[in-house]
Amino acid sequence: MLRIDADTHVQLTEETWSYMTEAEREIKPILLEPIPGRNFVPGDKRPHQAWIIDGRVTLNQYRDDVRSGTTADTRELRDVAARVRHMDELGVDVQVLYPNVFLGLVTENPEVEVALCRSYNRWLADKTAESNGRLRWVIVPPLLDMDAALDELRFGKDHGACGVFKRAIDCGGKPVSNSYFYPLYEEAMRLDLPICIHTGGSNVASRSMAASPDDRGTSGLGVDQTIGCFSSLAIRRVPDRFPQLRFGVIEAMASWIPYVIAKMTAQVTYNTHRDKPREVKFKEDFLRENRFYVTLHVSDDVPYLLKFGAEDSLMIGTDYAHEDAASVQGALDMVEQLGENGDIPMEVARKILDDNPRTFYGLN
Repeated sequence: MLRIDADTHVQLTEETWSYMTEAEREIKPILLEPIPGRNFVPGDKRPHQAWIIDGRVTLNQYRDDVRSGTTADTRELRDVAARVRHMDELGVDVQVLYPNVFLGLVTENPEVEVALCRSYNRWLADKTAESNGRLRWVIVPPLLDMDAALDELRFGKDHGACGVFKRAIDCGGKPVSNSYFYPLYEEAMRLDLPICIHTGGSNVASRSMAASPDDRGTSGLGVDQTIGCFSSLAIRRVPDRFPQLRFGVIEAMASWIPYVIAKMTAQVTYNTHRDKPREVKFKEDFLRENRFYVTLHVSDDVPYLLKFGAEDSLMIGTDYAHEDAASVQGALDMVEQLGENGDIPMEVARKILDDNPRTFYGLN
């Protein structure tokens, strides 16, 4: 059995942007070091750095070695071999890397976004190539320029990437089910790359923007934008349109699964009486038949979630390199312990640690 950490992070550095061209020099992010007596986060005295990206300040959050359980060498990939050695200490065979800065919107300028994403993807491709397949990564596509985004998917597939990073809301307030993203989904399906919807910061370019007719009724049934992605996709029948494509919600816990299923059941029942019913797969087959995957948190009630058909859809991540509520370096051990204690079948523990993330990320 492999032990696959389905959600880890890499801290961006000035080296990340070294792949930008000379013509892009003027838009290269500038790193601001902490200034004594002046904090980038009000009330937070930790020495945060910040990036100036496209004229706006983007936090480069401070990471404490003790609190995060990592070092600058491992979380910034200064020393790839050191990170792999730490994985060995943690009993982790494969880590899947997500960014930090890109979790929130960094620019509304397509030219800037293309330059940033290209440099990040090439930096990470080169870094992870040193790991002999132990470090895999998700592509950050410049979604404001779809042609460039598709080029990045092809580059990533050829250089060890195993997924496509996606925010819950992108490109001027569009949800994941918006048809604007269909070319991305088509190419991701062709390349056997899943869509990885990671929770993060501000995702909306214009909060005042009204939903378009294309998006009304698909906003997630009144739940959080990230965990509402599955209902939005199912209502628009996006999984049916792309029948081999896998979708994942990453780092948003999993306890919301029963609520979303119950809410969708209620909506389908209501629409049956009120209007022409929408055919939506839900109940015990909702996750499996739509090829939806979710990363657990150690506080989730795994035995209870198994009652909702989640056995083939759950994964686990440690949030390696971060130091928030989702960060638990022993998370994989805790899942294995559930199996050893008989709280869940050992076969299910193996699925969470190995089979499900292997299938979701298309790992060999």
